[in-house]
Amino acid sequence: MRFTKPVLAALTAASLLAFAGRPVAQTASSAVRPSIDKVLDALDAVRAIRGTAVSPDGTHLAWSVDMPAASGGGVGLFVRDLPSGVVRRISVAAAAARGSRALAPAWSPDSKTLAFLADAGGKRQLQLYVVGTAAASAPRKVTAASGQLAHPVWSPDGTRVSFLYVEGSTQETGALVAYKPDAGVVGSSFDEQRIAIADVKTGAIKTASPADMFVYDYDWSPDGKSFAAEAVHGSGTDNYWTAQLYVVDAATGAARSIWKPPFQIACPRWSPDGKTIAIIHGLMSDEGATGGDIYSVSPDGSAVSPDGSAARNLTPAREPSARSLHWRADGTLVVDQYVDGKSELISLAATGGQIATLASSAQQYSLVSVAAKADVVSAVVQSFGKAPEVYAGAPGAWTAQTAVNLAVAPMWGEARSLHWKTDIGEVQGWLICPSNLNPAQKYPMAVSVHGGPSSANTAAWPTRWNAVLPTQGYCVLLPNPRGSYGHGEAFTQANIRDFGYGDLRDILAGVDAAIAEGPIDANRVGIIGWSYGGYMTMWAVTQTGRFKAAVAGAGIASWQSYYGQNKIDQWMIPFFGASVYDDPAVYAKSSPITFIKQAKTPTLVLHGDRDSEVPTPQGYEFWHALRSLGVPTELVIYPNEGHGISQRDHIHDIEKRLVAWFDKYLKP
Repeated sequence: MRFTKPVLAALTAASLLAFAGRPVAQTASSAVRPSIDKVLDALDAVRAIRGTAVSPDGTHLAWSVDMPAASGGGVGLFVRDLPSGVVRRISVAAAAARGSRALAPAWSPDSKTLAFLADAGGKRQLQLYVVGTAAASAPRKVTAASGQLAHPVWSPDGTRVSFLYVEGSTQETGALVAYKPDAGVVGSSFDEQRIAIADVKTGAIKTASPADMFVYDYDWSPDGKSFAAEAVHGSGTDNYWTAQLYVVDAATGAARSIWKPPFQIACPRWSPDGKTIAIIHGLMSDEGATGGDIYSVSPDGSAVSPDGSAARNLTPAREPSARSLHWRADGTLVVDQYVDGKSELISLAATGGQIATLASSAQQYSLVSVAAKADVVSAVVQSFGKAPEVYAGAPGAWTAQTAVNLAVAPMWGEARSLHWKTDIGEVQGWLICPSNLNPAQKYPMAVSVHGGPSSANTAAWPTRWNAVLPTQGYCVLLPNPRGSYGHGEAFTQANIRDFGYGDLRDILAGVDAAIAEGPIDANRVGIIGWSYGGYMTMWAVTQTGRFKAAVAGAGIASWQSYYGQNKIDQWMIPFFGASVYDDPAVYAKSSPITFIKQAKTPTLVLHGDRDSEVPTPQGYEFWHALRSLGVPTELVIYPNEGHGISQRDHIHDIEKRLVAWFDKYLKP
C-alpha cells in the first residue's frame, strides 16, 4: 500500500471529526522558521508534469503539465518541434475554461499525428482527440464516449487508437480514491476496465476485451491483430495481485492466458518482430508502483525457460528494479530502472545478455518515453534540489525542454545518500537536514517510512512532511529497508512472512547511521509514515522505546481484523503466503496490537473516513488501545477522503498537526 497524493495546503476545525483533539498552534520557536502555510504554498507552486511522449522519429516532443490558477488551472498540453525549438500549446474548443485538461499524449507510428485525451469547458468527461504536427493544425474530437478513458495507444497501421475504458463510470479507478459507500448486496457488482478501439476517421468505438475482465495495461501486437494484456477476471481494485498475462484477439475479444506469474506483473510490451512479449515481474504491493526483473514470454504461451516455464528471466540476480520497458524498432529494449538510490536507463537485446548503460544519475527519472526510430528519450527529471522539468535528447546527454519550475527553490538543506549494514546486507537511504545547519547545535530527527512495502524513497523533489519538517528545524531520514526496490528481487522479497521484524532492524540501523553522519540528537528521534509506513510506525512503538514521538497515517493495527475489513485483501496473499483463515499465526506475529502493552510512545493517528485500502477501524483500534493504556494519543478522521488524502484543507491540517505533535515531544 502506498500514499502518493501531492501536498497541497488549509482546513477549518469544524470540518474535522477529531477525537481527543486540541487546537493546532505554532510553537514559540515558529518565529525563526517559515510558517507551515508559507511552506505549503511554496510546494503547491510546483507544477506537476503528467506525461511525456517523444515521436517515433525523434523530431517532436509532447508533454502535459498542470497550469497555474492565473491561466485557468487544469492541465495543458504542449508540443515542441525539437529541431527548431518551436513550442505551441494544443487546446481543444473552450479549453480556456477553468479546469480543462489535455493529457496522455501518444504519437502515431508515422510521427505525423498526436492523439491525446481532453475535456472542454471544465467538464470532467475526457474524450479522444487527434492533431497534426503542422502549426495550423487544429485538434479534432474523435470520440463521444461516456466513462473513464486512459492510456491511448495507436494501432501499428495508424488507423485506430485504443484506450482503457470504464464505460459509464463517473469515478476514477484505483484504490486511492474515496470508495463509494456500500448499499444493497455488497460485492455483487463492480466496474470493469476494458480495451476499447476508436476508428480515427469515424470515431466509432468498439470494446475489444471481455466484459468480465479488468485490464491494467496493454500493448498492440506488431501486426495489429492482438493485444498483450495484463488483466484479471473480477474486480480490478481487489485482484491486481492475481493478474495474468493474456493475449486478446482485437477482432473477436477472445482472451487467452499465456502466463500465470508467481508474483505480480506490469508493463507488457510486444517486441517489434512479434516473437516475444517483455514484461516486468516481481513482488509488488500496489498496481502502478512497479519494480522487478524483466521477463520474456512467448505470445503462444510455449515454454521459453530452461526449466520449462512460460517465462524467462532476462535479468536474474541483478540489483536494479525495472520500472518501465520501451522497444526500439531494431529490437533492443530500453529499460528505466532504479538501483541503490539512482535512476538508470539501460538497453539489452530481446534475448537478454549484455547490458549497456545509457544514463545513470542520482536524480530521479520518471514518465520515460523512447523514440522507436531515433536515439532520443524524454523523461521528467527531478532531484531533492531541483523541481521537476521535462528533458529530452540522446540519453545521458539530454537537456531541459521546460522551465515551468525554474523559479522554485528548495527550502531545505542538502540531501545525502547514506549506506549502512544489517543482517540483510547493505541498506540505502536519504538524509535531509534543514538549511544553514549550526554545527554547534543538535537537531531532532523524524524517520519517514515509505508505503508499499514494495516501493522506494527516491531522489525526487520532496513533498508532504518530507519537505515541511526540514523547514521546521528537523532532519528527516528516508530509509529503504528490506522490502524496498533498488537492491534486487531477493531484497524486495525479504519481508515475506516477516512484516515488521527485519524492516525495523534495517530502520534502527539507519537511525544510527544518520546520527553518525549528521548533527542529530539521539534522544530526540521520532517516526512517521502513511499506509505501510503507518503500519511500521505502529509496529515500531510496540517494539522499541527508541522513538520519542510517532505519527501513524492509515496504518494497520491488526492484520487479522484488517484482512476482513479492507477491499483489497488479495494483496496480502503474496506477502503472508496464505489467507488469515489458513494461517492466523503469521498475521498475529506481525500485528502491532499483539504487543500493544509494550507501547509507551506518544502517537498521533490520522485517517481518511472512506479508505478502501486501510479502513478506519484500524486507526480507531490503535488509538483506543493507546488511550486505554494511558499513552498520549490523538485520532483525527478526515471526512470524504480515501487512502490518498486529496483535499487541500485536510492536507494543510495534517502538516500542522504533525509538526505540532513533534514539537511537543521532540523539542527541548
